[in-house]
Amino acid sequence: MIEEKNKALSALFTAAEEGNVEFVVKVAKANPQLIQVIATKRWNIFFSAVEYRQAKVFNLIHGLSFKNKIASEIDESANTMLHVVAKLAPSSKLNRISGPAFQMQSELQWFKEVENVVPEGYRVVHNSDGMNPEDVFKNSHKNLRMEGEKWMKETASSCSVVGALVVTIMFAVAFTVPGGNNQDFGYPLFLEKKLFILFVLSDALSLFSSTTSVLMFLGILTSRYAEEDFLESLPKKLIIGLSTLFLSIATMMIAFSATILLMLQHKSYSWVYLPIIMLASVPVTLCVVAIPSSCSDDFFYLWSRHLRKECQAMAMK
Repeated sequence: MIEEKNKALSALFTAAEEGNVEFVVKVAKANPQLIQVIATKRWNIFFSAVEYRQAKVFNLIHGLSFKNKIASEIDESANTMLHVVAKLAPSSKLNRISGPAFQMQSELQWFKEVENVVPEGYRVVHNSDGMNPEDVFKNSHKNLRMEGEKWMKETASSCSVVGALVVTIMFAVAFTVPGGNNQDFGYPLFLEKKLFILFVLSDALSLFSSTTSVLMFLGILTSRYAEEDFLESLPKKLIIGLSTLFLSIATMMIAFSATILLMLQHKSYSWVYLPIIMLASVPVTLCVVAIPSSCSDDFFYLWSRHLRKECQAMAMK
């Protein structure tokens, strides 16, 4: 009987570590007491879920009537669940996230979410090493924070150069409109042309978006790079900066294409329209694709506020 129980516990903890939430739910419904069982190192399955960053398994804790009891457990080294999540995640989990800054963000999101679950009195408990959860987090994530800072600064520096170049080009283009100006009244000769309106709108949008991107990257470069800055401030600035930079490049290509088409309106040059449009569509398409892909890390890992709802339907009543 004891051997069978140990096997069941072993399977349950393995499922929690691997994120097999369906198995955990089935076992818990068959024998709810197993959820509360403390095994090696005086851990319950939610300690394991937190250590291995299994969000769906951890989320099941919100459906338990004895949530506070489980969240206030202390292991043999006087570590709370918050101490466990404060340690650096396994490399196999971190490597799934691109960029040290987004890895740091994910770690902070985990820490904040577990902190919301652990009762207040247990959030400042010192373990056997005399460290509270925040001390453990800062100590174990010191190198990751430094890597994130370096990565952010290098990315912002490179992108700000590109953004500044686009600003310079589009500002100059605004005063050298295609076709020139009317010598008597000063207005553009192609003012009534639809392609000219497209040129003006594209030029303005490119100028404004590239300026925004440069300001965002400057904000990143001048940041203090404290741990909490990686939670929302820095990732949001990076996403806004990259998105507006890609948008400025795309609209710059549209403005360029509109200018070429305006200059070659004569019927004898109509054959060049299609090649120009096709060639210009390549960088525009790449920029459009790059915007959501650059935002995906930030949006995907900004799940902490919604973590409680992720598996609520599967949680034990």
